[in-house]
Amino acid sequence: MFYAYGMSITLRYANSREEAVDILNDAFMKVFTNIRTYNEHQPFKPWLRKIIVNTAINHYHKISRLDKWEYLEESNDKLSTESMALSGIQYDEIIEMVQQLSPSYRTVFNLYVIEGFKHEEIAEILGISIGTSKSNLSKAKRNLRSLLEKNLI
Repeated sequence: MFYAYGMSITLRYANSREEAVDILNDAFMKVFTNIRTYNEHQPFKPWLRKIIVNTAINHYHKISRLDKWEYLEESNDKLSTESMALSGIQYDEIIEMVQQLSPSYRTVFNLYVIEGFKHEEIAEILGISIGTSKSNLSKAKRNLRSLLEKNLI
């Protein structure tokens, strides 16, 4: 019943659809094992969303142990034109572009833009500095603009 809802969240954090399915399966296992803690007087979707996002973040932490954070000074900039039109672009195309971001950029982008966390909260959750969170968000936006420009050309 909540599979599509969960996939729409995990696809934003994952490198691929297969990885998103793995994250979602882990999240549903957490839901099933912790259903006793759910307060039935509260809406279910926000509780589920929190579990899915936290599971995606945990997955990211596992991956980031293997990879070091990409330093912004060393990263390659792509095209960064400020103006562009987004009309006609499909949701699936946007998700595919977000998945092309590096894990550090993608995670900060999702937490800030989609989930509404502040940089202070993101820094604490991911164990990075506030400046790194802000820089990763800036680079994520710049890289997404570049990808959008390539798709619109």
